[in-house]
Amino acid sequence: MFLRRSVVAGSIIVSTFVFAGANPPHAPEKPHEITEAGHTRNDPFFWLRQKDNPEVLKYLQAENRYTESALQPLGKLQETLYHEMRGRIKESDVSVPDKIGDYYYYSRTEAGKQYGIFCRKRGSLDAKEEVLLDENELAKGQNYFRIGMLSVSRDHKLLAYSTDLNGSEDYVLRIKSLESGVLLPDRIENCSSSFAWANDNKTFFYGQLDEAHRPYKALKHVLGTTVPQDATVYEEKDDRFFLEISKSRDEKLIFVSVESELSSEVRFLDAERPDQKLRLIRPRENEVLYYVENHRDRFFIVTNENAKNFKIVEAPVCSPGKENWKEFIPYDPEVKIDSVDAFENYLAISERLKGLPAIRIYDLKSGESHQINFDEPAYEVSLDRNPVFDTNIVRLDYSSFTTPDSVIDYDMVSRQKELRKEKSVLGGYQKSDYESERIFAKAGEGVEIPISLVYKKGFKKNGTAPILLSGYGAYGVCSDADFDSNTISLLDRGFVFAIAHIRGGGELGRRWYEEGKLLNKKNTFSDFICCAQYLIDQRYADSKRVAILGGSAGGLLMGAVMNMRPDLFKTVIALVPFVDLLDTMSDPSLPLTVTEYEEWGNPQDSKLFDYMASYSPYDNVQEKQYPNLLVTAGLNDPRVSYWEPAKWVAKQRTLKHQNRILLLKTYMGAGHGGESGRFERLKETAMEYAFAIDTLRPSIEKERAHSAPNS
Repeated sequence: MFLRRSVVAGSIIVSTFVFAGANPPHAPEKPHEITEAGHTRNDPFFWLRQKDNPEVLKYLQAENRYTESALQPLGKLQETLYHEMRGRIKESDVSVPDKIGDYYYYSRTEAGKQYGIFCRKRGSLDAKEEVLLDENELAKGQNYFRIGMLSVSRDHKLLAYSTDLNGSEDYVLRIKSLESGVLLPDRIENCSSSFAWANDNKTFFYGQLDEAHRPYKALKHVLGTTVPQDATVYEEKDDRFFLEISKSRDEKLIFVSVESELSSEVRFLDAERPDQKLRLIRPRENEVLYYVENHRDRFFIVTNENAKNFKIVEAPVCSPGKENWKEFIPYDPEVKIDSVDAFENYLAISERLKGLPAIRIYDLKSGESHQINFDEPAYEVSLDRNPVFDTNIVRLDYSSFTTPDSVIDYDMVSRQKELRKEKSVLGGYQKSDYESERIFAKAGEGVEIPISLVYKKGFKKNGTAPILLSGYGAYGVCSDADFDSNTISLLDRGFVFAIAHIRGGGELGRRWYEEGKLLNKKNTFSDFICCAQYLIDQRYADSKRVAILGGSAGGLLMGAVMNMRPDLFKTVIALVPFVDLLDTMSDPSLPLTVTEYEEWGNPQDSKLFDYMASYSPYDNVQEKQYPNLLVTAGLNDPRVSYWEPAKWVAKQRTLKHQNRILLLKTYMGAGHGGESGRFERLKETAMEYAFAIDTLRPSIEKERAHSAPNS
């Protein structure tokens, strides 16, 4: 809320991994009985939850040393991959500027530097550059650094920004004078990443976290006053709901929204009157979600009330209650509406159409609408920030498996696209050298599951290629076919890269999501297995050269399918995997647990407990031959606690007759997203890809040098 074919013993191809005499560490088993929903179970590795226990840290460090030793023979391959990936990056680059008022705001990067630099110019792009914030300077001396949010006051004189120094997503908020360059004394800790300036340029609203790391409170701060004086403007007491603060595009209103998995509630106030009390638009109702965008004196509201795939209604700002909601655009059950962005004369509507993202433009004067067309079989498109309200130009972010990240300005009047920037990909990349497809695997009940895939031109479907198949399938999140220059290192080595758009995600609408959650969750896993088998059957992949990858909730997917069909996959890469479902969902003190009862289930319900217990990866580790497995964790991860992957690996280390590779890498100073800094993240990816490449090598290739570019 940021995710092999193993064959029978005797015929397994032994990897080139050499452990240099090192033995895998084994966490001591310490009996610990847990009683949940009337069920009692023993968890011998429960003690790994003790983050402050020196024995736990010692064990994690031992696992890291073992992983380093195991990966040592792949050092040359990892280094080659890293330099390939870094060599495709234009290290000194500049974003497309946003014109706000008299200023052009943009970010840029410099060669050799890990982080971005945020800048502006006044009057024209030829004016002198003013550096607002240099992340590289702030990151000096830090093992980890990440910006939470950046926001300039309406008069362009102040910059609010927040920082995270350990990956916990617990931000510290600071204010910088853009006239003097001096930090103001105002310093606020324990912040979420949501924020909004009032129009007086001295008052702002920010979110704060509770003990379970839940954004739950909106406070108001006036510059020059002390933080303990800050007034609470709203506090959400229901642990299922997360709070977010935002400001309207026309800068007239400030919104405080709360949302659970099944319902939402929005309040607002006049940005010119920050002392005004919040006004409620509509009280929450179970299974009614709504999202608000304002346009002058009316709200456009996206809601699922009597509309499974959401519809758009309107209501007056002066009396926005449910009784005044009027249908604005007739509901179409074949179209999933994600959001609406309002401009002076147009609406830009973000939709899902036949499993693909789409942007529809609605003319507020004529009532006519049209789709923006894209030609590729699979792609990702979304609206950019678009900070200006009175404009006929909407900015889009577009990419595909073969088209690098692109910024497109679309004229809503002339219906013409202008490519403002396509991200440079160095190293001789040519889009025409690669091909992508969108195909469909059919599940047992006749459900067609989309698969997006890409490969190098000249690829032959002869059942000999290695494949990396990824998936997520949770929270209604869509996993679209976006561009990743790192993947080229796989494609150039003969890999097919694919995404399985399985149930639990939102690609095919709300029903697609609901058919992969709660008591339907196993559909997510069977869909993924179906996609893997289909790719083998259609000869896109060698049945002995299938690797799969997923992170976070996608890591739960990895663990579940590995338990269900360990014979189908040769290699599994599970990044910060959510694998200890019962333990986490039984502990309401942990971040995300309570709000996610509506996603996975509350284990206090015996029926839900039994269902979760039947697929929870940690609880279903059995004495069977598993695929090669690389697992990552973040010691400061607030979303998936480090001990989930640690316990999962520890339990697997107790299995017998495991002719495979099992590795755990814990990032000791990072969180859910791994290391910070663009080059450090490349090193992580190089490690993961080297593991996939080497473990999928045919035996005839095992003697080749790891650095061979076409191996």
